[in-house]
Amino acid sequence: MTNTHKKYTVITGASSGIGYATAIAFAKRNKNLIVIARRQENLALLQQEIAKISPALEVIIKLCDLSQPTNAYSLFNDLDSYFIETWINNAGFGHYGSVSDQDLGKIESMLHLNIEVLTIFSTLYVRKYQNESGTQLINISSRGGYTLVPNAVTYCATKFYVNAFTEGLAQELKQANAQLTAKVLAPAATKTEFGEKANNVSNYNYDASFTKYHTAKQMADFLLALYDSNKVIGEINTKDFSFSLKDRIFPYSGNPSENQK
Repeated sequence: MTNTHKKYTVITGASSGIGYATAIAFAKRNKNLIVIARRQENLALLQQEIAKISPALEVIIKLCDLSQPTNAYSLFNDLDSYFIETWINNAGFGHYGSVSDQDLGKIESMLHLNIEVLTIFSTLYVRKYQNESGTQLINISSRGGYTLVPNAVTYCATKFYVNAFTEGLAQELKQANAQLTAKVLAPAATKTEFGEKANNVSNYNYDASFTKYHTAKQMADFLLALYDSNKVIGEINTKDFSFSLKDRIFPYSGNPSENQK
């Protein structure tokens, strides 16, 4: 039985980068956390850091390899007794390289994590919480999901899916008068471990690769702005790196008379 008196925020991929910074940001708002990743040492450090911010907060660590989609079902079932006020799908990674040269093993794992697991968690969360007041699903995507980036076609395609899926889900929930809201955050270049993993290198120089980029903390702050808003999308403009909130970007045939906002 779910205990509805104590509420939690779930963050996948919380061991580093945007997920780690987001956990800190929500802790500063006195939110109990369930943090999910593979690296126990990093999550333990996160737990210790949050204890310094607010010793009374509960931070539950769940170790899980989400590159295996079947693990998503068992993990969600394992959280059945917790009331999850907010679910943040942050786990994911990128891959740079031409389609002809890409590592299919890595691509397969990326498709599992960026698309399948996100869809499984989103669906299970909506089924359970769509009529619970104040609940939110936030999917972390990419600005690359609204454009095609040279040498990152497959990665961008996974994020096109995340953006389209989340925007469409948001519309479905609105039309069903659901209590739950679905939102998507679309970062541009952000200094995290993303660069190392996408390029298969041990050290990635963001200053040499980008004239502008954000820090993970800045993205966590943008995520909070999206969380506080009644908008569906939090998007980074790739020209000036400004942040804006929008109702949608993709056209939605269910509302043909409305213009893009």
